[in-house]
Amino acid sequence: MIVVCYMYILWCSNGSYYTGSTKDLIQRLVQHQNGEGSNHTRKFGPVELIYFEEFDRIDFAFDREKQIQGWSRRKRKH
Repeated sequence: MIVVCYMYILWCSNGSYYTGSTKDLIQRLVQHQNGEGSNHTRKFGPVELIYFEEFDRIDFAFDREKQIQGWSRRKRKH
């Protein structure tokens, strides 16, 4: 499998989780750390990458992101 896309979970400075998907994980993490990412990570940065999954298509990564966003905080923590 050629990895080109990612679903990721960040731990934010206020103790919240942020879930996203991207084609370039390193660049996206830099954006989040620099306050250029989402409104949530801009407000609650800095962030720490705590989990990611690899996919060969962005729509698969996005579908997984949406699935995890529907999970409870407790389930995301484990």
